Amino acid sequence: MTNTLGDPEDEEGWIPGMLAPIASSRKDANKIKRDVPITVVIGNPPYKEKAMGQGAWVEGQASDARRWTPLKDWIPPADWGVGAHAKHLRNLYVYFWRWATWKVFDHDPANNTGIVCFITMAGFLNGPGFQRMRDYLRRICDSIWVIDCSPEGHQPEVNTRIFQGVQQPVCIVLASRSATKDSGTPATVRWRALPPGPRDVKFAALEKIALAEDGWVDCPSEWRAPFLPASTGAWSTFPALEDFFAYNGSGVMPGRTWVISPDAESLKRRWDALMKAPAGEKETLFHPHLQGDRTINRKIGGALSGFPLRPKTLAEENGACEAPVPYAYRSFDRQWIIPDNRLINRPNPEMWAMRSNHQVILTALSRTSPSAGPALTVTGLIPDLDHYKGSFGGRVFPLWQDALATVPNLRPKVLAALSQKYGYEVSPEDLLAYIVALTAQPAYTERFREDLSTPGLRIPLTAHAASFREAAELGRTVVWLQTFGERMADLAKGRQAGPPRLPVEQRPAVPASGAIPQDPGAMPESIGYDASKKRLLIGAGYVDNVEPAVWNYEVSGKHVLRQWFSYRQKNRERPIIGDRRPPSTLAFVQPDHWLSEYTSELINVLNVLGWLVELEPQQAALLEQVSVGPLITAEELRLAGVFEAIAQPKRRARRQGGPSLFDRAG
Repeated sequence: MTNTLGDPEDEEGWIPGMLAPIASSRKDANKIKRDVPITVVIGNPPYKEKAMGQGAWVEGQASDARRWTPLKDWIPPADWGVGAHAKHLRNLYVYFWRWATWKVFDHDPANNTGIVCFITMAGFLNGPGFQRMRDYLRRICDSIWVIDCSPEGHQPEVNTRIFQGVQQPVCIVLASRSATKDSGTPATVRWRALPPGPRDVKFAALEKIALAEDGWVDCPSEWRAPFLPASTGAWSTFPALEDFFAYNGSGVMPGRTWVISPDAESLKRRWDALMKAPAGEKETLFHPHLQGDRTINRKIGGALSGFPLRPKTLAEENGACEAPVPYAYRSFDRQWIIPDNRLINRPNPEMWAMRSNHQVILTALSRTSPSAGPALTVTGLIPDLDHYKGSFGGRVFPLWQDALATVPNLRPKVLAALSQKYGYEVSPEDLLAYIVALTAQPAYTERFREDLSTPGLRIPLTAHAASFREAAELGRTVVWLQTFGERMADLAKGRQAGPPRLPVEQRPAVPASGAIPQDPGAMPESIGYDASKKRLLIGAGYVDNVEPAVWNYEVSGKHVLRQWFSYRQKNRERPIIGDRRPPSTLAFVQPDHWLSEYTSELINVLNVLGWLVELEPQQAALLEQVSVGPLITAEELRLAGVFEAIAQPKRRARRQGGPSLFDRAG
């Protein structure tokens, strides 16, 4: 018996004498791992994220940090700028990939030809933290074949999954090395996808695949490039979304759910419960991560920008809760967060320093692609890491680099280049609104579905001044809607400040007979829809005049209204996936009845979604008009100096003081 990832040189690990046969078996296995050449490794390694310390010899032990270990060959160097993503290498399936490639390709230079073929999670195909892994495979192999087994994306219907219990995208990758491999020539990487649909259809397709047949698509040859098809045609000439911005980063990663709530009062009650808890229970209630992170005894230097410094540790603290502030938890779901730096695992101080009542922030996926609905969404609030769809993280793109909204978060030369092209001064708001008009709609996701097989949004940039101006104006309305009337209001254009409202005859409303009960015994536990009456059902109450398209509105597979309701229903428990820890019991401190503010916010959401649905045909027509017309390519912008290297925004000093105008009353 042996541990595949165990040190093949370890013959002395303690095993009781009564288990001598096991000890002998381990020695025999170690001899094979150490001395016997292996040509082919095939398997389905286990998946476990955040598996630091479980990779044994392959990963290395903290007590022997100076010793070479196989995984070190896949850690990206600091100057690649992707160190924050290298944590994703700490996954069991990656450890097995590294062991197999070491054994077949690295261990014995005289016997270094062979094949490694695994079916595993697909994150390494394009994740930035896996760049050196891809670089290694291109240098060590001649040919690599990739089969996408999850064309439906993350969390597909169970009957479409290769493994029913696995929500993540899965792929088969075969990497081969011949005796004639030239390490100076990158491996040829070929990709194909199984057909969408039931698992049986996928299995039938797999049986017919041959490596030498047609149907494979070549992937880029750059050393670190994704193992996904290269962009082709017009799409490949569009500038990428990130090309326009000086800075993009992650949203806030709280690390504990109890610091966020749909109502501010529950957060104050949770804080009070933590403060009053016996000393021996506080740490458990606080819910620190198992590896690092905040603890109740840890001093945190500095405060979040705009909030006072609280120098005590949480163990010493006996003061009141910092007043909760509005928080963009999910697309179209505004909640509240306690803005206390001691509570938030990764607060992203840059985002808090940019926070103001002028800020506009785009959120979009980066490691995966949108499957349906708008390709990005907009908020004026500090966004959560998973704001866009509730999973798979993403990137945030603020409009302004400073809280005073005086320094655009755009590449310095992009506005000048566009102004010269269009013959009038293009403002920061114009460019952001243009991007929103084209991408924050289902037609973009559908039109470029095949191109989006490789993650990363690209922007068709019109060469016509009139089309740009038209899109920028339409985009302002979309921004106004998605920020609930708090950004880009213009009464002269019909965009009043405050929650948008549809025309009276289209407006969702709660009739007297549909009032959602507010007594504890009737706390809603279900949400549904009666299409025949255009009625949204909330427990024993209902909202009339809700169009089917509003009920069905989704953001990349996430049903917006169901997701919104799930955080406000009676039972808010989430299923525990894998070996993740259950949340702190503080998260269960919540109202025992439906709050009137829930109904008010639901009406706000329904009006916003209804208006967005109304705008979709206009946005789709504009996207068509732009896409078939003359475009400004990424190469033209490069020649204009737009993509010249720029300094990233510096980490700003934390602005201290009381709440700002950005805070919503509540």
